Amino acid sequence: MKRAAVTLLVLFCLGLTGILANKTKVEIKAPAEVKAGTEITVTIQAIHSANSKSHHTDWVYLKINGKEVKRWEYKKDALPPGATFTVEFTYVAGEELKLEAEGHCNIHGSAGPANAVVKVVK
Repeated sequence: MKRAAVTLLVLFCLGLTGILANKTKVEIKAPAEVKAGTEITVTIQAIHSANSKSHHTDWVYLKINGKEVKRWEYKKDALPPGATFTVEFTYVAGEELKLEAEGHCNIHGSAGPANAVVKVVK
C-alpha cells in the first residue's frame, strides 16, 4: 500500500512538472487590416523564462497561409537575446494573411502556436 502511494505521488509530481514546465510561448503582432500591396512587419514576441546553454528556446517559426516563410534557430553557442525577445519579418500583403507562429524550448517543448489574421482590402 505504501509503495502504491509513493508511486502515485511520483507520477503526480512528474505530471505537474509537465503542466508547469517552462515551454516557449509566442505572441504575434501585426496590423489587423491593410491595403493590397502594403509591406507589413510581423513581430513575434517569444517568452521563455530561461535562456542558458542547457535550457533555451531553440527555434521560432512563422507561417503565412500555411507555408513556413521564416525560421529562427538558436543553439547553446548562439542563444536568443533574452528570456523575452522579438523577431521581425516583413512581407507584402496581396491577399488575406493567416499567420501562425510557434516557439520551442529544447527541454520542455512548445506552449502551442499563436495565430493572427491580416485582412487585405483592395
